[in-house]
Amino acid sequence: MMQALFYTGPNQMALQMTTPPSLESQEVVIGIEAVGICGSDMHAYHGHDPRRKPGLILGHEFAGKVLQSQSKLWKVGQRVTGNPLIVCGHCKYCEQGRDNLCSNRTMVGMTRPGAFAEQMSIPGASLIAIPDSLLTTHAALTEPAATAVHAVELALKSLVTPLSDSRVLVVGGGAIGILSALLLVHKGATNLTVAETNALRRETLQRHVRADLLNPIEQSIEPAAYDLVIDAVGSAKTRLMDLEAVAPGGVVMHIGLQDWASEIDMRKLTLAEITLLGTYTYTMEDLRKTVQQLDRGDFGSLDWLDIRPLKDGAKAFEDLDQGKTASPKVLLCP
Repeated sequence: MMQALFYTGPNQMALQMTTPPSLESQEVVIGIEAVGICGSDMHAYHGHDPRRKPGLILGHEFAGKVLQSQSKLWKVGQRVTGNPLIVCGHCKYCEQGRDNLCSNRTMVGMTRPGAFAEQMSIPGASLIAIPDSLLTTHAALTEPAATAVHAVELALKSLVTPLSDSRVLVVGGGAIGILSALLLVHKGATNLTVAETNALRRETLQRHVRADLLNPIEQSIEPAAYDLVIDAVGSAKTRLMDLEAVAPGGVVMHIGLQDWASEIDMRKLTLAEITLLGTYTYTMEDLRKTVQQLDRGDFGSLDWLDIRPLKDGAKAFEDLDQGKTASPKVLLCP
């Protein structure tokens, strides 16, 4: 038997004993050593994701060691992280290298049990080796960091003004927001603003990111002023904010999905020739690249992580829900 943190109903998580995963053909069983709580896990926790039903083990930002293997790619004892998107490898998107858009994808922590557990199974083809020099807790950031890498690189392809000369606004100081901000600074952004409503998170951002900070509830964002806006929240309100803040000819990169629909200022989008981009997760190549970037320290010290034992997982969800944690990312360690 093993311990696992189950989503048992809206706003309810419970640590329970359960049967370890079985070893299937071409798959491996991983001993989970660190797993992050994602915004999509919080969305499920609130009962807002019909794809994630009660009785499910959530969690898809993982790192650990191979315990058992039926894959020729992996041996017992190897340190790994991986892609929670299980892709087919043969649809047109996979063949184009855009496997994040795979027509047949399934997902760890949604269509199969996730990583909030002592053990988890996954196809061997989805895994990536962790270098010995990379801390396991840092490796568990690969998935959210790769989301930031994919989004920032996609946005920079459309940005006309050089990043070093651009005014940049990141909306939201959660994990994707802070990782995007840290990556932008690493890539040369010198005029960066982060908008975050949570005072505890603003304190964390002030210590770790070279950026101006503002609380959009109390402070106005300068209109038509930013060459690049990255929305790491994705609410109806922030989408309106994005279009108001972006300068003519600028780029809005939309990552977050807090609200699934809203009205936006299509007149400004058209007349000011705004580039509005959506992004979904990452490719396997993004994930491999991100492991290297984490190992090099491109995202800084990462000492803002909040690391807790798996047994305290239910309390961690409560603290995140109530805005009581200063860290943009809570990791659970079985």
